[in-house]
Amino acid sequence: MVTDFQQSRVALGARLRELRTSRPGGRLTGTQLAERLGWTQSKVSKLERGRQTATIEDLQQWADGTDQPETFNELRSRLHGIESHHRTWRRLLSSGHRAVQEDLNAQHAQSTVFHAWQNAMIVGVLQTPDYARHIFSRYAELQRSPKDTEDAVRARMKRQQGLYDHRRKYHLLMWEPVLYTLICPPSVLAGQLDRISGTIGLDTVELGTVPLTAAVRVPPASGFSIHDERLVAVETWHAGLRIDDPDSVSTYLRTWQTLQKSAVYGHAAHQIIDRARHAIGTK
Repeated sequence: MVTDFQQSRVALGARLRELRTSRPGGRLTGTQLAERLGWTQSKVSKLERGRQTATIEDLQQWADGTDQPETFNELRSRLHGIESHHRTWRRLLSSGHRAVQEDLNAQHAQSTVFHAWQNAMIVGVLQTPDYARHIFSRYAELQRSPKDTEDAVRARMKRQQGLYDHRRKYHLLMWEPVLYTLICPPSVLAGQLDRISGTIGLDTVELGTVPLTAAVRVPPASGFSIHDERLVAVETWHAGLRIDDPDSVSTYLRTWQTLQKSAVYGHAAHQIIDRARHAIGTK
């Protein structure tokens, strides 16, 4: 299946090819342009065919190399349109996790109603600093990205101020296995579970847990968050997705509503959390 991301990348490649072949001083072959830029010919080919995502620096060199520097702003806008929807972690984390968290904070500041589903870890807005510290450290190791753990933790904690803002509402769902996942030491997970229990009574938070034994109507797949029914954020192993077309946002909201039908709240949710807390066995 061809995705919107891939279609946009192919369109950018076609535009790059057009600039090369319609150069004011005469058409350049792919090999000639590669020599001008100090690149391999295969890189030129991959960019033009939409098989590789250009960087800002690539686009600047392309515009200059085809003697059309005035086209750089246009190319940059096209790339921004692609990256606002699909950005690989290699690119997103080039300077560490803090920048990603600040971007999420900016989206959060514009929103008042949040829906989230998590099947792999504690929902970010409920994480304790110690738990978040382990999450960021593990992902930095996996993605081989700069370790700015403490800055990332501070940025994530800023987002939690919204939990105490009566103008906001958080509809949060988590799968029960999340409560047992030892991505961190047992003592840290125990503190995290205590933190979750303490948020159940907040008037801004509606926290549901889907029991492991509950019948579900759809597979409890990847986690996601929805901002005001206008933007969906999804994190995969290789990229961070930002989805804003209405049909797709509606699909994610419908998925959340379907999962919610299997969730328990209030005292029943407390019992599930207490059971996990007891299983950890720390004081």
